[in-house]
Amino acid sequence: MAGKADACAGCPNQAICASGKPAEPDPDLGVIQTNMEEVKHKVLVLSGKGGVGKSTVSCQLAHGLARDQDLQVGLLDIDICGPSVPTIMGLVGETVHKSNLGLSPVYTEENLAVMSIGFLVDDQDQAVIWRGDKKSGMIKQFLKDVHWDQLDILLIDTPPGTSDEHLSINTYLKQVGIDGALIVTTPQEVALLDVRKEINFCRKAGIRVLGVIENMAGFVCPSCKGSSEIFNSSTGGAERMATEMGVPFLGRLPLDPALLKACESGTSFFEAAVETSPTLSALNELQSTLLARIAST
Repeated sequence: MAGKADACAGCPNQAICASGKPAEPDPDLGVIQTNMEEVKHKVLVLSGKGGVGKSTVSCQLAHGLARDQDLQVGLLDIDICGPSVPTIMGLVGETVHKSNLGLSPVYTEENLAVMSIGFLVDDQDQAVIWRGDKKSGMIKQFLKDVHWDQLDILLIDTPPGTSDEHLSINTYLKQVGIDGALIVTTPQEVALLDVRKEINFCRKAGIRVLGVIENMAGFVCPSCKGSSEIFNSSTGGAERMATEMGVPFLGRLPLDPALLKACESGTSFFEAAVETSPTLSALNELQSTLLARIAST
């Protein structure tokens, strides 16, 4: 029934499936492998739930890593329908240029390269209404046509869920290898429900879970230093979930108004935060832990 069922109608691969011929190897996989061979480490930032701060974590980690001038850092946004990386990185209005080497990413620092579909649309309010095959094609282009040059680490910011974008990035990077995934969640059970699915997706897809980060984990008053739980962790939060599922727990990122302002203004939280910020301390620790974990892969 492959390619002949009613559900197959409209699929761009319907004729191929219906023919009964085995699928031919994708010639672009070799191109991707060649283009990405000088990218030492590739890390996905995932979460089954939207709105938990994946892009915030991705962008601020990129800023933090790029403080080391000896590190060449890349940030790839594969949230095709909802790209927020250009805003958080302060790159709205930037465009991508093409050279004989391929598409040039946008540099926010000399050692921090960024790519997003947000750089390819004329109107930031324009909706990207694409089916799976077109989204997959865009992700493939980011991997084979963008001249990433020599990178020590490429952070890949993903949309919520376990759908086309996640399957595509895992397939296209299979040959060159993914070092692992950072899983971002918030403390409440409604977020953890979907994050458990994301962890199970990683296991089925053969992606190593580097660890779970609990974002928006309370608020520490800068005046009295008292802590308040904004989101109720009725089932024990991310740490308990990580223990139950047998994956590392990497720590908590408390809410910080300076972090929100940095994301809204497109600046680095590491430059805006006060030295005593518990969120700054948590991000510094997360950065060190990430580097240690990918070094062991």
